[in-house]
Amino acid sequence: MSTLKITFIQTGGTIDKDYPKTRNGWAFEIGDPAILRLLEKLNPSFEYEIITAFRKDSLEIDLADRNQLVALIQNHKSSIFIITHGTDTLIETGQFLEKKVNEKLIILTGALRPERFTNSDAALNIGTAIGAANSLKKGLYIAMNGIVQSVDLARRDEKTDRFY
Repeated sequence: MSTLKITFIQTGGTIDKDYPKTRNGWAFEIGDPAILRLLEKLNPSFEYEIITAFRKDSLEIDLADRNQLVALIQNHKSSIFIITHGTDTLIETGQFLEKKVNEKLIILTGALRPERFTNSDAALNIGTAIGAANSLKKGLYIAMNGIVQSVDLARRDEKTDRFY
C-alpha cells in the first residue's frame, strides 16, 4: 500500500449534482460527494478522507466560503488536497487559494456533467487529479479535460467549456 494520503474536499458544483428527492426531477440539488462513489469503484491503493466544506453551485461561492476553505486547508494536517468544485468559478477559487496557502499541494477539479450521468467527465477529471497528486510536490493546479495546469496558467474556452 502506498503511503500517499489524499484529502478530498467537496464544495459542490455540477460534479455533485443529483436528482432532487422533493421536486419533479427538473431541478438539481447538490447531494453526497461524487468522489465517494468514484473511489468505491476505483478501489484505490492510497489512503484518503473526504470532507464536505459546503455544497454550493460555484456561482454562489462567496468570499466567506473561500476563507472557510483556506482555514480548513491551513488547519488540516494533510499536505495533499483534491477539491471538487463547480467549473464556473473553479479558476477564481484556485487563484484565491494560491494567494493564501503555501507548502501544500492543492488540485481543483470538477465536471461539466454530473457524476451520476453516464456521459459525465467526472471520472476522467478525478483520475487526472489523482495521477497529478502522485507526482506533484506542492502548488495549486487545475485538473480538467485530461490536463493538469498550474492555476496561474489555466484558462477556459468560453465556447467549448474546455480547460487548457
